[in-house]
Amino acid sequence: MEAAIGRVPGVRSGSLRKLLGSQIIGPLAALVIAIIFFTTQSSVFLTGHNFSLILQQVMVVGTLAIGQTLVILTAGIDLSCSWIMALSSVLMTGLATRAGFDPLVAILAGVLVGMAFGVLNGWLVTAIRLPPFIVTLGVLSITSALVHLYTTETLNNLPPIMTVLGNTFNVGGTDITYGSVVMLLLYAVVWFVLRSTTAGRSVYAVGDNPEAARLAGINVNRVLLGVYATAALFYSIAGLLLVARTQVGDPNAGGAATQDNLAAITAVVLGGTSLFGGRGLILGTLIGALIVGIFRNGLQLMGVESNTQTLVTGMLILLAVAVDTLSHRNR
Repeated sequence: MEAAIGRVPGVRSGSLRKLLGSQIIGPLAALVIAIIFFTTQSSVFLTGHNFSLILQQVMVVGTLAIGQTLVILTAGIDLSCSWIMALSSVLMTGLATRAGFDPLVAILAGVLVGMAFGVLNGWLVTAIRLPPFIVTLGVLSITSALVHLYTTETLNNLPPIMTVLGNTFNVGGTDITYGSVVMLLLYAVVWFVLRSTTAGRSVYAVGDNPEAARLAGINVNRVLLGVYATAALFYSIAGLLLVARTQVGDPNAGGAATQDNLAAITAVVLGGTSLFGGRGLILGTLIGALIVGIFRNGLQLMGVESNTQTLVTGMLILLAVAVDTLSHRNR
């Protein structure tokens, strides 16, 4: 089993320098170019306050992208990620403000419900063997409907514990949100798990070649079920970060949730994770999320309308997928 896992790209201990040279350098170069370009377009862009704002905007999408990375590493895709986030956020805020639940219990309930839909995704993919695209598209419809069935009103007057991650601390004259720090810590944890644990190496093995992973003794169904459940955990955490950032539970965040769904997938692909599975780095996803955030912010500073911003995001996706496909063919 160790030999089979050792052949999976991205997990061998002696290949770190090669990975940094091949998978990280491209997204990192794109990030630097984007920063240079927008710096020339706006005098406000390269300021501490603006970069703090970018991190605040990225913390939700970036956390969503962690879960999406795990799914895409197994050659799947999760279209339901942002609506699981939305359902979790309105549920935890509703239980705290309407039902009188203890805020911590409400947060836990919201997270568990979100994970339940992740388990549903994983079960349908493994037990019924439905394509991940179809499964998560169906769960997207279910969760979006449940959000509006649960409440059609914005939930205000939230307990402080639900919004504490939206508070800031000062570093060198720049305000940084606690939620941004949480997002970065989550990336560090997932980086360690994927690189240094058997569970992480199994995710790469299943994505690279499920049959070879099975013959090597890996329980493929268990890995996939765990991936979808864990991904939903990150979506639910993103829901809490969304509440902390907006200070409300908003059922009308559906439009924003759809955009966040697209942005999360964009971040993963821009970060170099292959849609064919088995190849990619979580640190690349972080860079991809920063690229998405910088493009959103930079285009807004340039006065570009939202529809054009969506157009640019779509073009970034097509470019990243084209590069991934050509790379896969060469391999």
